[in-house]
Amino acid sequence: MAGTFTFTFGPWNIHEGSDPFGPTVRDSVSFNKKLSAYKQLGFDGVQFHDDDAVPNMGDLTAGQIIKEAEAVKARLDEHGLVAEFVAPRLWEDPRTIDGGFTNNDPACRAYARERFKRCIDIAAALGTNLIVLWLAREGTYIREAKDSAWAVDQIVDTLNEMMAYNTDMKIAIEPKPNEPMDHTYIPTTGHAIALGLRTIDADRIGVNIESAHAILAGLDPSDEMGFALSFDKLWSVHLNDQNGLKFDEDKSFGSVDLRRAFNQVRILDKHNYGANGEMVGLDVKAMRTQKDDVATKHLSNSLVIFKKLLALSRSLDDDAIAGFVSERDYEELDLYIMNALLGG
Repeated sequence: MAGTFTFTFGPWNIHEGSDPFGPTVRDSVSFNKKLSAYKQLGFDGVQFHDDDAVPNMGDLTAGQIIKEAEAVKARLDEHGLVAEFVAPRLWEDPRTIDGGFTNNDPACRAYARERFKRCIDIAAALGTNLIVLWLAREGTYIREAKDSAWAVDQIVDTLNEMMAYNTDMKIAIEPKPNEPMDHTYIPTTGHAIALGLRTIDADRIGVNIESAHAILAGLDPSDEMGFALSFDKLWSVHLNDQNGLKFDEDKSFGSVDLRRAFNQVRILDKHNYGANGEMVGLDVKAMRTQKDDVATKHLSNSLVIFKKLLALSRSLDDDAIAGFVSERDYEELDLYIMNALLGG
């Protein structure tokens, strides 16, 4: 067990409190105020969407975008923070509601590729060489709307173009099976890694695994992480929790299934996650009705749970576990783990 853990979250994880089912319950928080909270909460890195760093990027030239991002880098330095990654927000523009790279309109596909290039520019200016790519709208609501083989080809072509645009950047694909699309083209870790093998430089394509997304696919997050680790492709994680096969809830890590959370921590630690600079992202959101003055507890609580599960995992008797496995006494192993989780 030799994992090295540095923790991050994104500005969107300090949520302003908008609610589609009722009134806004919390006031907006400025970006600078959010930055000042990171170290206080025990975090060292910031996850970004491109327009988190440069909110008005659609109104700026490429050079102006870089200049704005460089100013944000200076603010990160002042706070003692680093940028973990930048992700292109390709799901909110009217030109990408039917997909970006897989849009049926070539003009919309061209916009998505240019937006991706600006995202890469922002990442370089922020001092990170990691892009996280959530293929949010690369899919369909009905299968007859697109040719899925053609769509995968379009994604490969886009990845190739982006890797040629900046030869230092790595791209971590964040799989999710659904939402906002009914059918997403790259729904699992296996799909993402296979996709990378078709690109011009498979060594620069990896994955970012989110707990909730794996659960939504009916899979176990720790198994997805283990699969990626075996390929040396796990370059980031988004830890959270999920109450069944519903919408993406982003609940505090471990708050639904503590054993499931334990196994995610254990697989990361067992395989030395973080030894090459990988970070642990906590992609969690406050409960809808949480008040302003306590609206960061989901972050601090998730960090506490991770660290407690890490300490518990490292305290287990590996010889005893090996003995249960050797004897094929899985019931005794099951009780051993449950007693540990229960503090027995």
